[in-house]
Amino acid sequence: MTKLPAITPQINSAQFLKRNGLEQEYPFKSNYLQLEDACYHYIDEYNGEEQYKNKEVLLFVHGNPTWSFAWRNLIKPLSKKHRCIAVDHIGCGISDKPQQYRYHLSQHIANLQKLIEELNLQNITLVAHDWGGAIGSGAAGRMPERFKRIVLMNTAAFRSTMIPFRISLCRIPLLGTVGVRGFNLFARAAISMAVSKSKPMPRQIAKGYLAPYDNWNNRIAVDRFVKDIPLSITHESYATILDVEKNLAKLAELPVLFPWGKQDWCFTTKFLDIFLEYFPNAKTKIFDNANHYIFEDVPEELVELISEFISGKSV
Repeated sequence: MTKLPAITPQINSAQFLKRNGLEQEYPFKSNYLQLEDACYHYIDEYNGEEQYKNKEVLLFVHGNPTWSFAWRNLIKPLSKKHRCIAVDHIGCGISDKPQQYRYHLSQHIANLQKLIEELNLQNITLVAHDWGGAIGSGAAGRMPERFKRIVLMNTAAFRSTMIPFRISLCRIPLLGTVGVRGFNLFARAAISMAVSKSKPMPRQIAKGYLAPYDNWNNRIAVDRFVKDIPLSITHESYATILDVEKNLAKLAELPVLFPWGKQDWCFTTKFLDIFLEYFPNAKTKIFDNANHYIFEDVPEELVELISEFISGKSV
């Protein structure tokens, strides 16, 4: 295999966290996987006994417009017993944000597959949210032998035309891009509209979500994710989401858990109902007081729920 020329990450993670006052909220060491044309940021946390490090791997995959910061309140306690890895998709969080890049579902899946292969991850419990559901399930469906369990929350991994009007507005050519990249409307709206129990979101936490997306160039992936929703057969990512959907059958024998925020106006419980058609034996837990950012509204409950699920206890 030809070794790629070294690339310096666009963001110095230590300086970024210090500048935004996030060292305590996000006290994790940064790691990078060098892809062909970008640096892919991830955290790899484990505080337990070394001999158990690779027995249970929790792989956290975020959506849009979040980043691995979203998983901090789950990783802090769960990493005491399990190896916890959380990625930042290219264009998100502390990963590079190239302006000329193929920001499509297939590329995000390929990047995650590359990380799994490079770290030789086995016995993976996928924990995914929003776009992370399609990306994580996409990778799992292509390498099911490496996955042990699936945890999906407020997400989709199949074709759907259910899209809220407020998100469809962000897909309007030019106008949507000006709103998303120029005024940061998508990410700013989320810190208010994606939480219920934890509303209003504390100022420093809101800053954590917004910090990576502080200018036009840095919001490129936020915009591209919105545009990449494959609503029709002519869309570039339609074939990819169809492949993800078909490969769910390869995961049907795995234990599956669906924690779901009932207050979510985007990924409503209708999406959960569809998932249950693919995974009729899955465990479900609906949180009546949680919104789309379920990890902000009920983090302690999620930690307990996931811990019980991993241990094999009834949920």
